[in-house]
Amino acid sequence: MRVLCVWGRHNYGDPMRGESYEYVSFLPALRALGHEVTFFEAWNRRSHADFGELNCKLLRVVEEVQPDIVFTVLLSYEIWLETLDLIRGTLGCPVLNWGTDDSWKYAQFSRFVAPHVDRYATTYESALERFRAGGIRNVVLTQWAASSTALREPLPATACKYQVSFVGSAYGRRARWVAGLSERGVEVECFGHGWPNGPVAAERIPEIIRSSVISVNFSEAGQGSTRARQIKARVFEVPGSGGFLLTETALGLEQFYLPGREIETFDNPDELAAKVKHYLADKEARDRVARAGYARTRQEHTYEMRFARLLAGMGLSAPRQMSAEQARQTMDAMASSHRAKTWERLLASALTAPAVAVWGRRRGRRAARRFMFELSWRLAGDRTYTSRGCPGRLFYAES
Repeated sequence: MRVLCVWGRHNYGDPMRGESYEYVSFLPALRALGHEVTFFEAWNRRSHADFGELNCKLLRVVEEVQPDIVFTVLLSYEIWLETLDLIRGTLGCPVLNWGTDDSWKYAQFSRFVAPHVDRYATTYESALERFRAGGIRNVVLTQWAASSTALREPLPATACKYQVSFVGSAYGRRARWVAGLSERGVEVECFGHGWPNGPVAAERIPEIIRSSVISVNFSEAGQGSTRARQIKARVFEVPGSGGFLLTETALGLEQFYLPGREIETFDNPDELAAKVKHYLADKEARDRVARAGYARTRQEHTYEMRFARLLAGMGLSAPRQMSAEQARQTMDAMASSHRAKTWERLLASALTAPAVAVWGRRRGRRAARRFMFELSWRLAGDRTYTSRGCPGRLFYAES
């Protein structure tokens, strides 16, 4: 099949943060399954003048490529709901979206977007229940996995370069976890945005994991009061890359790996420090767990396996409802109406000025956008994710 992949090459669209997990992991898996893959950049704000131009370009690419499936990973309101409807109902191309962070994004994002795609994949069983309770029936349960291109046999502990490592951005309580380990006599080599080592290229991550006696993973996700533990992609990436995974507990983790036999888990700082010290001392036990985790990953948890099931039954296009020219005219009209009016720009300036005075231009504008977004999804609901949504009209660069 021809698959058009719509997401970002870099994390959050920022080249300074390294290549995105989806770009590095999803594209090779789709190609390995024999699909003809085309990539469309949707996250980097510098690639387009505004969201109107982004959506118009996407529609033109759909016309040019004529994919059997459009595979999206939507962050927020970058692809309008009207655009998804045009691609599906008008151009007759099915849309699959891979949901991220539905454990906390369901209320503000996922429930509004899911009705506008043909198949919505979520990695959260609890979110699946909420979708069904809300009458949304096109949601399927899946899970993160490992890239088969990064599968490597584990190194013995005695051949590893690093004792304990962590790869990931320094947000939430991660710095406190790492500081807590240091206080207990365990130093962690950290890589990623916000750490002294900085981000590392995606191709280096499996190498770091495989060269570490222990790879630590934290399960916290979300914002503000919505923070919760969740199964992250790193849970599969570490054992698949030949590493030993020591991860914070998360609901449902035991469905995929056996703690103590294929991976190891912790629930609090003292338990984390104790298990790090135990496996650093007992290298045979460490090697045994790493080998078992790798074997389980290779047998059950690769993206080729996930996507083969996920794409089954898709690619059956519906009849077109309008010509390509009519679709372009419709999109051009939406893009034109998307441009902020004078009074809207004045409103944005009024919101931004106090925030800029407190936090500076960059952080202040982002804070103002965040305030408008939180207000919008609560009051305007799905309109937030359309061409008429205020956050996207007024805060393109900060979105």
